[in-house]
Amino acid sequence: MDFSIKTLDVKTSVATIKAGTLVVGIFENRKLTQAAQALDKSGAISTVLKSGDITGKPGSTLLLRSLNGVAAERVLLVGLGNEEELTDKNFSSATQAIVRALSTVGSADALLALPFDQIRGRDSAWAIRTLILTARDNSYRSDTMKSKKDPAPAGVKKFVFNIAAAAATAAKNALTEAVALANGMELSKELSNLPGNVCTPTYLANTAKKLAKDFKLGIEVLDRKQLEALKMGSFLSVTNGSDEPPKFIVLKHMGGKIKDAPTVLVGKGITFDTGGISLKPGAGMDEMKYDMCGAASVLGTFRAIAELQLKLNVIGVIPTCENMPSGRATKPGDIVTSMSGQTIEVLNTDAEGRLILCDALTYVERFKPAAVVDIATLTGACVVALGHHNSGLFTREDEAHDQLAAELLAAGKSSGDTAWRMPIQDVYQEQLKSNFADIANIGGQPAGSVTAACFLERFTKKYTWAHIDIAGTAWRGAAAKGATGRPVPLLTTFLLERAKAGQKVRA
Repeated sequence: MDFSIKTLDVKTSVATIKAGTLVVGIFENRKLTQAAQALDKSGAISTVLKSGDITGKPGSTLLLRSLNGVAAERVLLVGLGNEEELTDKNFSSATQAIVRALSTVGSADALLALPFDQIRGRDSAWAIRTLILTARDNSYRSDTMKSKKDPAPAGVKKFVFNIAAAAATAAKNALTEAVALANGMELSKELSNLPGNVCTPTYLANTAKKLAKDFKLGIEVLDRKQLEALKMGSFLSVTNGSDEPPKFIVLKHMGGKIKDAPTVLVGKGITFDTGGISLKPGAGMDEMKYDMCGAASVLGTFRAIAELQLKLNVIGVIPTCENMPSGRATKPGDIVTSMSGQTIEVLNTDAEGRLILCDALTYVERFKPAAVVDIATLTGACVVALGHHNSGLFTREDEAHDQLAAELLAAGKSSGDTAWRMPIQDVYQEQLKSNFADIANIGGQPAGSVTAACFLERFTKKYTWAHIDIAGTAWRGAAAKGATGRPVPLLTTFLLERAKAGQKVRA
């Protein structure tokens, strides 16, 4: 797909533009946007409004052909809702409808002359990003493993956004960022959708190496012997039952100043989770190929920021392995020693994500990070708490952590990839007490997502840290089964804003 910006005066020029399809908005109560008014010299648009063929409700559409005095072959009318209150929700509904309609028309190009600058609380840049991500998501096909590929969507392949001249520079920047973000999301989705017999820890490591080669990133991949030398007993306890070798991936995008402390992303990379000896039920176990979505989101985010040549130091750390049952597998009741020296009683081998993450969170101390964010499909309890709309965000409660939480929540809201802050307090640590080790790896059913975060928190005392539980947002189940690419938008936006803030401070 191709996306570009065009500046023209809709009052005088929009009717003269030659395009396969021209997209203009209409409001409820038979009101026209400025662009629609410019096309309505013959009264054809007013006529269809009066006839009730289109209502102007958000997401309603009507395709008109060969309008008198209009150079474009087709005009697509799209409802935007209330003129006095053009909300981001209504615009998002219109965006979905536009992309669906344009995927079925006979033209290859479209000019979008919409009121991008009239959306309440948003700007043209947000509107452009929303349309690009929607269009790219609609065109994505999860058919890599099919012998016969799914048919590619027909219709528009070239999108041109009509933007006011004053907003053109910001719009072009937004377009560049949106395309890079879409590329990162597609990488994340592609990795997540691959089956566990293809997307192994070695496959993830090779993907990271290719990413490093293509974008000149730093890369290091540690194997079992190196992990043993680092005394990562907790991580290694998870991989004991698998024939697939574990990998520990470290990616470095050093786009900031040499002395700037890096922001570190840590992604859970369980490429298949049977539950180990604490075996999961068979129904739906195929979806446990998605237990590496945290790792996929880190790789997708690095794809995006590397393409943008982000001026920020960012390090990605991915502990990756399988969790399998065998004669070598860790058993419930076993006690393992983490890299930090803390001992862990493994009461349930299906609570394995925290066991690999805790050693990764200890490892990142060496980078003296500005902040650390771990991302993981960690708990079903988070799905129960928040459903599939918000990821769970956990941090300590103090000034530094409140600031980090605010940055992440703002990035989620700005990108539409939202999170909700959950509690993390010492009182929940009581549930993780063990009679035989420093800590147990589960705290019982109550507040399961909170106690999982509390477990991780014990390994993060030396830096500012946040945990994002994406169990409910990283993929869809049932008939719509597939990865969503979340939280790549949240993470990329978070890093973009950090880079911008750093540049302002230096200026």
